[in-house]
Amino acid sequence: MRALPPSKSATLHDVARHAGVSPITASRALGNPSLVSPATIARVQQAVEATGYIPNLLAGGLKSKRSRMVAGIVPALNVSQFLPSVQTLTESLAQEGYQLLLGQTGYDRAREALVLNTMISRQPDGIVFAGLVQDEAVRERVRRTGIPTVEIWDLSRSPVDMLVGFSHPAVGEALAAFFRAKGWSRVGIATADDHRAQQRSHAFAAAFGAPVPIAQVPAPSNLQLGRGALAQLLREAPDLRAVCCSSDQLAHGVMVEALARGLRVPQDLAICGFGNADFSAHLFPSLSTVAVDGADIGRRAAQMVLTRCRGEPVAQPVVDVGFRIVERESTAG
Repeated sequence: MRALPPSKSATLHDVARHAGVSPITASRALGNPSLVSPATIARVQQAVEATGYIPNLLAGGLKSKRSRMVAGIVPALNVSQFLPSVQTLTESLAQEGYQLLLGQTGYDRAREALVLNTMISRQPDGIVFAGLVQDEAVRERVRRTGIPTVEIWDLSRSPVDMLVGFSHPAVGEALAAFFRAKGWSRVGIATADDHRAQQRSHAFAAAFGAPVPIAQVPAPSNLQLGRGALAQLLREAPDLRAVCCSSDQLAHGVMVEALARGLRVPQDLAICGFGNADFSAHLFPSLSTVAVDGADIGRRAAQMVLTRCRGEPVAQPVVDVGFRIVERESTAG
């Protein structure tokens, strides 16, 4: 197949002619690949490369009333616990010809409303929001648009539309029970100040049954903030025996600070994180944590949006994926 001269803008008809298929087949291969064979998709993609064709998504969207775009909104792109969800969400949508447009709120409620309003103005076919939409006025606006919306990584009896997540208070209560079962009485909490981390921390403190010192840091947390959090906790409670952290990144910092002070982990100080980041199993000592199947969350959210885009009802609009405590060396013994 010969490429067209650079001076001529390629059309879908040019792609179809080069691929030896009808224009409607070429359109399906690009916009709804599940309707055509893999061999046809490959031929059409080769034709796209040869002709330099760039689809006019705006024009196509006006005809079909579909933008083929789903808005994905996360607190911050550098928070590792959300990455598996973003990856599987992107892949699952792409298989059906949809693209994910990412925005981040920076853990700021005012910015959350701004990002959501901006995304809505672009008329996405769906919205996937990490967390619960906090602003009631924005929640109502999202409902009125009728855009399929999935809140993820949280749990609520009254979601905006659909939800895939788990209970953060239940995580805090489970961790408190885990610490009590270990026989630790002098424990502390290192936590970020975002809504979900606060839910876990408050539930832990309430369920533990004894005073628990808390070091709070701004979200998103990192290694440096973790080191500072442990320093604060040790000033308040020099005999601290264990620390519950709101993220693996924060726990990593707590571990580094403990080792820098000559404290042995877990013999002198036990540490537990949250999120099961990819590095947590490979630290020395390896980090105990709370695992949530983020990839499954992203996959389920994509399926919900795609089902609604096909005009079909979602059988289970609220899904609790649960969580599990993964014990490793940092709390062993």
